[in-house]
Amino acid sequence: MPKIGMEPLRRRALIDATVAAIGEHGSLDVTMSQIAGRAGVSSALAHHYFGAKDDLLRATMRSLLADLGHELRAALARAETPRERLSAIIAVNFSAPQFGEEVVAAWLAFYVEAQRSPEMRRLLAIYARRLHSNLTDALLRLLPRREALHVAEGIAALIDGLYIRRALKNGAPDPASAIALVEDYVSLNLARAG
Repeated sequence: MPKIGMEPLRRRALIDATVAAIGEHGSLDVTMSQIAGRAGVSSALAHHYFGAKDDLLRATMRSLLADLGHELRAALARAETPRERLSAIIAVNFSAPQFGEEVVAAWLAFYVEAQRSPEMRRLLAIYARRLHSNLTDALLRLLPRREALHVAEGIAALIDGLYIRRALKNGAPDPASAIALVEDYVSLNLARAG
């Protein structure tokens, strides 16, 4: 007899276990059995909730995007100026839930998978468009359009590049130095524009 209300909890546990398994292996080369074991459920139940492993991987990526979006909306709601909005976007991308070792490893694995999977590529394109849109919205209030687009592209490249560099290092992530580096880039570009 199924327990009422357990499905959302088990789905979340399986998604969290997927991130953890990818983080440990450094790739998407994990099995449903390994993921289910981490989540404390049977492989059959994992397949029941998500179908094939690819379906679980897509659900995990959508969950990472949703978590990022939720955290970002909350931070942007507190920002009062365009410059504060930029800082909020930067800070959220390097916050503890977003810049943890396992999450960074998952993002990197999804970037690699996007080279062969149209669905993963589509999800990464959504992420890239949202990031660019949020950055551009704030920057257009501070810079002429051409410069705003250029700086937005630079910030996005720095964020993505710092995730890649983080994935290649051992040890704890250093969000403060990542934030400082991106903030320096923003400040230099804003100062140069006058």
